[in-house]
Amino acid sequence: MSESQYDVIIIGGGPAGMTAGLYASRAMLKTLMLEKMIMGGQMMTTTKVENWPGYPGGIDGPELMMKFQEHCVEFGLETGYGVVEKIIDNGDSKTLIVDGKELTCQAVIIATGVIPRKLGLDGEEGLVGRGVSYCATCDGAFFRDVPIAVIGGGDTAAEEALFLTKFASKVIMVHRRDELRATKILRDRIAKNEKIEIAWNSVVDKLLFDNTGLTGVVLKDTQTGEIREVTLSGIFVAVGVSPTTSFLNGLIELNEAGYIKAGEDTHTNAPGIYAAGDCRTNILKQVSTAVGDGAVAAIMAEKYIEELKHA
Repeated sequence: MSESQYDVIIIGGGPAGMTAGLYASRAMLKTLMLEKMIMGGQMMTTTKVENWPGYPGGIDGPELMMKFQEHCVEFGLETGYGVVEKIIDNGDSKTLIVDGKELTCQAVIIATGVIPRKLGLDGEEGLVGRGVSYCATCDGAFFRDVPIAVIGGGDTAAEEALFLTKFASKVIMVHRRDELRATKILRDRIAKNEKIEIAWNSVVDKLLFDNTGLTGVVLKDTQTGEIREVTLSGIFVAVGVSPTTSFLNGLIELNEAGYIKAGEDTHTNAPGIYAAGDCRTNILKQVSTAVGDGAVAAIMAEKYIEELKHA
């Protein structure tokens, strides 16, 4: 972050943010993309992307994001790391407080994505890194030849369960319903995998642990209320996500779940502020839709800045 004045500042370095950065910098706008952790967002923890056009057989998430980043900086996009603490809307300009420092711009694109939802159980926070994980690709290799569980029944849970069979002796999928929500192709793969067992109509009621880490879980049957203990060395939580929008503090409209209210044009209720990717209200949360959002948001920001020049 060599300067403090920009045309556009993008918050978030995932697929939506990177695409917005590509389009904005290609439009000759002085653009900064800020990321608080690692460029690539959640895609950096995705084992294989099979639905991104142009890669028959799929491509690893981190590899795809490396290509994204190489491409978006080609046109002069500036990237930086930092936590955006607050956005101040001054009308024709916006001020961002980033790690205590001020940055100003004319348009802001919020592409902060989502974070994994936690179970909310006693001991969960303290067991992170000691048996509790939210990322199979990050931690799977630590669980070789031991029984583990994946909590959830959607696409992410299914993909993680399949990936973890490379390491674990057994993978138990714990799902609160009697049918997985994952797509059919993933359900079929799970059904054929001998290492995967499914605990239907079950939720994790309690985490069991000692001073070394997680030792198991107590499962509760959602139909009968019956409980049972299962010995495990690790659990991977995939029970959904929450939008990363808490820093907005009433700046723009959010829905009840905390997602930014913005339509397909990515406009928020505040002029010059746009929302792209998983953090906005949309039907589908995929790389392809995030990329589309990023492109639209950048074009909208470009038009907004042009209008300011001629106002």
